[in-house]
Amino acid sequence: MSGYRGVSFWLDQLVATGRDDLTPRPPLDGDRTADVCVIGGGLTGLWTAWYLLQGDPSLQIVVVEREIAGFGASGRNGGWCSALFPRSAASIAEHDGLRAALAMRRAMRETVDEVGRAAAEAGVDCDFVKGGTVLYARSAVQDRAARDEVTASDAFGDAMVHRPAAPGDADGTVGVAWTPDCARVQPAALVRGLAAALEARGVVIAEHTPATSWAAGRVVTTRGTVSAGAVVVATEGYGAQLAQTRRRILPLYSLMIATAPLPAAAWDRIGLEHGQTFSDYRHLLVYGQRTADDRLAFGGRGARYHWGSAIRPGYDRVPRVFEHLRRSLVELFPVVADVPVTHTWGGPLGVPRDWCASVTWDGSVGTAGGYVGDGLSTTNLAGRTLADLVRGVRSDLTTLPWVGHRSPDWEPEPLRFLGANAGLVATDLADREERLTGRASIAARVMAPLTGGH
Repeated sequence: MSGYRGVSFWLDQLVATGRDDLTPRPPLDGDRTADVCVIGGGLTGLWTAWYLLQGDPSLQIVVVEREIAGFGASGRNGGWCSALFPRSAASIAEHDGLRAALAMRRAMRETVDEVGRAAAEAGVDCDFVKGGTVLYARSAVQDRAARDEVTASDAFGDAMVHRPAAPGDADGTVGVAWTPDCARVQPAALVRGLAAALEARGVVIAEHTPATSWAAGRVVTTRGTVSAGAVVVATEGYGAQLAQTRRRILPLYSLMIATAPLPAAAWDRIGLEHGQTFSDYRHLLVYGQRTADDRLAFGGRGARYHWGSAIRPGYDRVPRVFEHLRRSLVELFPVVADVPVTHTWGGPLGVPRDWCASVTWDGSVGTAGGYVGDGLSTTNLAGRTLADLVRGVRSDLTTLPWVGHRSPDWEPEPLRFLGANAGLVATDLADREERLTGRASIAARVMAPLTGGH
């Protein structure tokens, strides 16, 4: 596959099914004015535009995008529309108080349903089915972690439950945790459909229009300058390529594979229903879903961080990581051992130094991001929040604890390179340690500050 079709399985599927040919929209054709200029055609920027129009349909909005809408993480991710937030509820409670933590958890749970509602309102068919997440515990130490998570989540209003292993669970399962707060989504269909819905409502989406700088009242691009009363910066991991945000975000690669469609007999043995996503309790994160066309889409971490926060197309595909993902998938579901992998892809996600996503607004420039892979739903919450902040509306959303949070900058090289890759090595070592000792990993506890633990 060539061009944008080859960026991910999700984008290729849109072309293959005739839903979108991915033809780029025209770039900016010179200087222009707008009420709001959004930098980045991913879900953060597009949801912000959507909710701004919901509040004031007269607003003139211009979105500038370096490639095409959905080129970044919004069109490549695992398709989990979940209530996960990169910072734990316990950590939020410790720093901001229990009331703030409860409000954040409630907002994230409600956001899962809001994505489905808003997508339907926009006329976007994105295979949204809320089936929850199945979390397999495949050892005694993982099962203790699962039980601890269920107990802790209850204090914050999350309806998570634990049950013993049952026929049809992943191979070697000891116990299972389950949360209802996740929906299966075709992410490229969501972001591309949302872009089309906005365009139909008068929003200008200028693709192949890289922004080079911004300040209060203007965004400078290679195709002209947009003068706007409000600027929204929504670049996520790609912010590492821009001078103004270079050290605020670290681009961490996550890679995925997709199998050929599985027959009904295989799904009977696997036990996953439509709408369900799945993972387990290893430290080197994996995640997957049953797609609408009965494939397994499965991804995980394992690709290293690149010097200087470099982002290049060649980093999207790492054969060693793809082989690791295939082995891990077969370990979970041996029935897929002879099923071919039809698609491999990957891309960078955005990681702030303290692993806490944030929304900011200084009266003229707004930002949101740092989702650490939990962005498919969190982008919607960010968009609603930014829309309120830009319009000067005080709401329950604008008082959430992530609003106004400022993560510290990442260290300069070589410290950034050493720290990021040490964290990656530590997660792999932690899994090996737990398999050997049968006890919770010491390595994971020591390296927690580098890997998002709290």
